[in-house]
Amino acid sequence: MRFHVGSDHGGAALLEILVAALGEWGCSVLSRTGPAPGEKADYPKVAHEVATQVVRDREAGADDVFGLLVCGTGQGMAMTANKVPGVRAGVVSDGFSAKMIRAHNNANVLCLGERVLGSELAKHLLREFIDAEFEGGRHGARVALIGSLTGEGS
Repeated sequence: MRFHVGSDHGGAALLEILVAALGEWGCSVLSRTGPAPGEKADYPKVAHEVATQVVRDREAGADDVFGLLVCGTGQGMAMTANKVPGVRAGVVSDGFSAKMIRAHNNANVLCLGERVLGSELAKHLLREFIDAEFEGGRHGARVALIGSLTGEGS
């Protein structure tokens, strides 16, 4: 599994921890978007950049490419990322939801909040997301319906 990752200033410390975990788990980081240490960044710009990279790679056939976005709550990143056609981003704070957004919703971007999660929980959520697989079937039809609402494919 490969990731485009990004954070604003409110998620930079947690993203560092999660990038290290990805490396330990054998996952590649393809790109990193966000502020330099001590700088501020607007989460909409970061989320849009990462989401666009994920869609570009997936449209080119790289089904193993996902996005990881971190801000203070994860909410702003998810709202912005979901504006990019082809992205299905979700914010999670429990392991079951982290698994289900992939298994049932075929999410391709995970959004987390540094100010609401501890680092161990965040690593657990990322691991659940990674380990889950899209179940397809009736869930595939529902994901296609989501895409059809905005004129895009599944």
